[in-house]
Amino acid sequence: MQQAHLANILHFLSEPSASKEELSYEYFEKGLLVVEDGKVIALGHAEDLLETLPSGATVYDHKERLLLPGFIDTHVHFPQLEMIASPGSDLLHWLEQYAFVAEKKYADSDYASKQADKFLDELLRVGTTTAMVFGTVHADSVNSFFTSCKNRNLRMVCGKVMMDRNAPAFLQDTPQTSYDESKSLIETWHNKDRLRYAVTPRFAPTSSEHQLELAGQLLKEYPDVYLHTHLSETENEVAWVRKLYPKRDNYVDVYDKAGLLGSKSIFAHCIHLADNEWKRLAETNCGVAFCPTSNLFLGSGLFSMKKAKLFSVNVGLGTDVGGGTSLSLLQTANEAYKVLKLRNEQYSPLLGLYLATLGGAKTLDLENLIGNFIVGKEADFVIVNMSPTRLMENRLAECESLMEQLFVLTMLGDDRVVTQTWSGGVKVYDCTRNT
Repeated sequence: MQQAHLANILHFLSEPSASKEELSYEYFEKGLLVVEDGKVIALGHAEDLLETLPSGATVYDHKERLLLPGFIDTHVHFPQLEMIASPGSDLLHWLEQYAFVAEKKYADSDYASKQADKFLDELLRVGTTTAMVFGTVHADSVNSFFTSCKNRNLRMVCGKVMMDRNAPAFLQDTPQTSYDESKSLIETWHNKDRLRYAVTPRFAPTSSEHQLELAGQLLKEYPDVYLHTHLSETENEVAWVRKLYPKRDNYVDVYDKAGLLGSKSIFAHCIHLADNEWKRLAETNCGVAFCPTSNLFLGSGLFSMKKAKLFSVNVGLGTDVGGGTSLSLLQTANEAYKVLKLRNEQYSPLLGLYLATLGGAKTLDLENLIGNFIVGKEADFVIVNMSPTRLMENRLAECESLMEQLFVLTMLGDDRVVTQTWSGGVKVYDCTRNT
């Protein structure tokens, strides 16, 4: 049965640039998105498409609301939601004081299941339909997460943390157990329905060289599996890696020598990279998660979008909860604007929304499936109320262009703008409050 969605519709065809911005997106005022069997079959102006709908098609009239592709979070920790907004003097202190303590609880599979449901409820409430997710060192935390995702038919990527040193004993595994458990999880969940698996060493300081080598071995055995880890988040971390791996040229080289670089390798942060490290990420088609909220919260540094573009490295937005202070990718885009402003780098509202949609899909090597409304892609989308608050309503009344309106959305928008979230053509969240 076909379903059609009437709304103002925006999606991206390519990354916005100053010279070709108008070619990077399509905007249909009074547009129509037509979906069948969970996939897009048509997109255009409502006046052109409504008469083509078959008898019995269901038409959803979203009035003057904005319909966007589902948001894509390229880096987030589901076990850290409960300790969001915990203060720390720096990253390493914050991990020891809060993150590790919270993650210990996930040895209890019942607890992990309940928290996975809470986490997904929150993701859908802010319009996020796909995320690259850290579990914990416990294999059952990933089983719980994937089970919850499968029940909701979500496209998600997750992995068990691999961590055999420089962490509390209650969170350590071994190189062999991390390999065995990851292998079992891959065979259970990877490519099951809309799910994907990511081999997930936490970061170089908490993995021995042998553990990283076994992570690389998993990528050889399962070439379409992801790699998800942290890279060059703080200067102290970079110095620590240099001491732990004195035979390696740099931080990227640690992962490179273990065979962890590739088109499905996603590295969060990447703030303090040298040019030769950027070059190597580009040569191997790695993706980067830009996590402005957590970088500002923990004082880690300011990411350079200009540098990523210089080396043609794909970038998506990551909320990095619980270091990040919101799961909303609109609020994350707000913080991205501030980071780039401090670096004297260009930002446009189109860039923020691109990074949260098609940019995230490209970073996760999923642009053939999600990220925009090209015919054949999966129908993940969010319905946005542009003026859920009096402040936004008043501000939008002063806007003279679509670009102004989108800038207001990315600066003032949060969970309150999301009225519905759809995944695979199925409504998975509906805001019932009066707006």
